[in-house]
Amino acid sequence: MIQRTLERRVLELARRFPIVTITGPRQSGKTTLCRMAFPEKPYVSLEALDTREFAVSDPRGFLAQFPTGAVLDEVQRAPDLLSYLQVVSDESRRNGEWVLTGSQNLALLESISQSLAGRSAMVQLLPPDLRELRRFPDPPADLWSTVFAGAYPRIHQEGIPPGDFLDGYVASYVERDVRQVLRVGDLASFQTFLRLCSGRTGQLVNLSGLGSDAGISYHTARAWLSVLEAGFIVFLLRPFFGNLGKRLVKRPKLFFLDSGLLCFLLGIREPVQLETHPLRGEVFETWVVSEVLKSHLHRAKPADLLFYRDAKGLEVDLLIQRGHEWAGLEIKSARTATPTFWEGLAKLDALLRSRGTGLCERTVVYGGETEIRRSEVRILPWREIDRID
Repeated sequence: MIQRTLERRVLELARRFPIVTITGPRQSGKTTLCRMAFPEKPYVSLEALDTREFAVSDPRGFLAQFPTGAVLDEVQRAPDLLSYLQVVSDESRRNGEWVLTGSQNLALLESISQSLAGRSAMVQLLPPDLRELRRFPDPPADLWSTVFAGAYPRIHQEGIPPGDFLDGYVASYVERDVRQVLRVGDLASFQTFLRLCSGRTGQLVNLSGLGSDAGISYHTARAWLSVLEAGFIVFLLRPFFGNLGKRLVKRPKLFFLDSGLLCFLLGIREPVQLETHPLRGEVFETWVVSEVLKSHLHRAKPADLLFYRDAKGLEVDLLIQRGHEWAGLEIKSARTATPTFWEGLAKLDALLRSRGTGLCERTVVYGGETEIRRSEVRILPWREIDRID
């Protein structure tokens, strides 16, 4: 298995905190990371029914099995265990004893904030970013094969066709987790909702429209979308909120965190379909936003990402906070770069400068293969996306 960028940071945190918590989607590689970083620690999965029953019915006895700590996988399945773990950790006063993983962010965050505040460092592990993906023996070679395959590790480690893996992934994890959290009775409506979300990737969230098209209420649509976000299936990119004297949009944009899962839900079954697909631009934008997010999270850096759009149509796809400044990023799937690609960046930079600031960097990522050097903007091919930050 490949080495993950986050491993170094996890080891650093284990030297400073008694507990390290790693969250992320199912099958993103959390278990493998823990076993590589802490090979000497016992590993226990709370997905196993008998193990979970022991942890729930006799938490003190369960934790007593591990006098020097352990890796506890999917701890959101036994949230009350964390209160007892707090006592054990406080008594031992040793850093790096416990490593927790979880795939339902809201439930886990709530439990940790109540029981382990100040005792646990938290990081997020998403499926491999492009730099990590290249560490596999036979990574995808071209843009659309990369986007189509997505980044779930088993696809690349075991050579599983993406459609075969993702079909089981949706049924085994996405739909099951939603049923567990929300007690969804009408699974067909949720499946419709999930596919409708895929068709709106890269677009402003419209819960009323989503709910109406899926045959559910606005409040149900909001609850279901929240669970998809908490389960690391989708990511909501918030709008820029600065006071520029403009009417700015207030709704977030919806993105899927894995482009392969997005393609599967859109019914794309071969990479070549992406070249002429009507959502080609949105799919490429989704992939780029996900890669930028991964580059931050996998180095345990704050992912301060926004987009800009005002009522007059000025839009910049991504704003990346760097200290007190913002870097602007435009995302274009075309293979040939033209000056229109960076017009929005120039206009936003001028607008910000009229208020005493400006973009500290202007970058375009496009679907071509060649880096283009311009004085006013940096134009990177998709292969160089890891150079953005």
